[in-house]
Amino acid sequence: MLAAACLAASVATAAAQGLGGSYRVSGKNFDGSSYSGTAEIVVTSSTTCRIRWVTGSTTSQGICMRSGSVFAASYRLGNAVGLVIYEITPNGTLEGTWTIAEKSGVGTETLTPMK
Repeated sequence: MLAAACLAASVATAAAQGLGGSYRVSGKNFDGSSYSGTAEIVVTSSTTCRIRWVTGSTTSQGICMRSGSVFAASYRLGNAVGLVIYEITPNGTLEGTWTIAEKSGVGTETLTPMK
């Protein structure tokens, strides 16, 4: 029983650590306009991390966590707070939707691992 628990914990840790690294960002804003850039994910525990996006002249950063095949991040963009929820695809790409507090609308974003 203990061996099974240890194996499950190590698989979860390996999966979360597998998200760490650099990503290409491509997305659509609320109005449908496109943006692109990079993101960096730094794993801080078996389920949590820090994330930093650079898109054009804009930099935002926040905290993130993984739960199964879902990856969520909250971030600060100037004085605004936002939330993005990604689905982790089998090839490691993160497909997400995002919003900003007090705003109407949803944007989309894809993070593609840089190899």
